[in-house]
Amino acid sequence: MSEKSDLNRRHFLTVATSVTGAVGVGFVAVPFVASWLPSARARALGAPVEVDISKLDDGAMVRVQWRGRPVWVVRRTQVMLDRMENSGIELRDPDSLESIQPNFALNDFRSLKPKILVVLGVCTHLGCSPTARFDVAPADLGPDWVGGFFCPCHGSKFDLSGRVYPAMPAPTNLTIPPYRFVGDNLIIIGEETGVAA
Repeated sequence: MSEKSDLNRRHFLTVATSVTGAVGVGFVAVPFVASWLPSARARALGAPVEVDISKLDDGAMVRVQWRGRPVWVVRRTQVMLDRMENSGIELRDPDSLESIQPNFALNDFRSLKPKILVVLGVCTHLGCSPTARFDVAPADLGPDWVGGFFCPCHGSKFDLSGRVYPAMPAPTNLTIPPYRFVGDNLIIIGEETGVAA
């Protein structure tokens, strides 16, 4: 009987030790695996951003942050679009073949809807932030200027679709981030459907 009792005791100790070891491995593995996951801050930086444009006036721009970079949303007027199309100004990459943008932005307006431009506010030269210059023919930009974006750091000029003028330091057009519309007045930057709502 003593041998059977010893055998039962050994079996119990083996099972108890195994279970305790498995629980211990679990306690060690969970934080280890969790350390591979992105932090809440990193997830927030990459998360899509909602922009309500219902109160955005014609000819105005709103700035938001997405992935730590500025994104501009501009409600272009028909006059702005007409000036851009009829300016006759040469552009380095008018068809945006060398630039970064979703496929839906491969058009003259570089947007899902012609009147709404969504563009990264970062110059493609050295990462400076251009300024919005929607005025026409100001003294510092010349008589041919029909409005757009100007990077004062090194002088790069972009039209109202973010396309770079020739002979500028910026090598490509401004980047268009992925985005989509939810209805007429809500844009989600960071998600793409490619179809205008």
